[in-house]
Amino acid sequence: MIKKVVVVAPRGFCAGVTRSIDIVEDALKVFGSPVYIKHAIVHNKTVINDLEKKGAVIVEKVEDVPEESVVIFSAHGSPPEDFKQAEARNLKVIDATCPLVTKVHFEIVSAIKKGQQPIYIGHLGHVEAEGVLGEARQLNVEVPIVETKEDIENLPVEFGRDKEIVILTQTTFNVEKIKKLIRLIKEKFPKVIEPATKDICYATTNRQEAIAELASEVDLVLVVGSKESSNSNRLVEVALNNGAEAKLLDEVGELDDNWLADKQTVGVSAGASAPEYRVQEIVDYFQKQGADVIEKQTVEEKMNFTRPKLRH
Repeated sequence: MIKKVVVVAPRGFCAGVTRSIDIVEDALKVFGSPVYIKHAIVHNKTVINDLEKKGAVIVEKVEDVPEESVVIFSAHGSPPEDFKQAEARNLKVIDATCPLVTKVHFEIVSAIKKGQQPIYIGHLGHVEAEGVLGEARQLNVEVPIVETKEDIENLPVEFGRDKEIVILTQTTFNVEKIKKLIRLIKEKFPKVIEPATKDICYATTNRQEAIAELASEVDLVLVVGSKESSNSNRLVEVALNNGAEAKLLDEVGELDDNWLADKQTVGVSAGASAPEYRVQEIVDYFQKQGADVIEKQTVEEKMNFTRPKLRH
């Protein structure tokens, strides 16, 4: 029986996610429905379902948006070719890319124009990585993407021999894993420059550190988030690496009694794209069964991003 639930903070929506969802809701008010979103605005099933009910339509390709429509580019960022395609289709583009992702786009372009060779640490095929690497394709530069020790070992030793190497990273990657990968890259290549500013977003770092601390205090960690969410999956990964059992779920209905067998304390957190009301539904479930609920805050977040003013 679960006797105690520890709800950790920071958790849930970060400033970039809040901004992107607000942009969609603003667009629906200003332009009416339908408003098209190229790729899920954030990787969370609940958020997408809620926005679709209000009139948002999710598409995966710019060519799927009817000509002269309103399209919002997701928080994960988009490659330059998407903007060109949108212009050719006479679309009104609203860019909801998280400013911290935009920063990495600027960094990769700047590095290439300086004659440096980027290496990108990230998940192959992830939409954020595709957007950043699209900037390099635009400049006819091939940038390797690495996420494992083997990926680094497979890079030829002559890679970047005549250039300084700059390391850039996906904003939602595992913080501890990034440190290891950077160390391996620096061991293999002598001329490596780490980014002047760290690319991992503050919310990713804060949530991973909070989960690491929580893991030592509970029998099971529940992370609210969708399986498509990189940052939510990384929270599960961090909890497991710190000795706790951990499960990912979108909502209370996905709770499995087998997870709770022989457990007395449960920790609850949420990925940066998961809404708070899904967290509270899970907390309420345990509270109604008599569990004590404790709030644990490791750091206070005060970050806010302004959003664009939308006009017809």
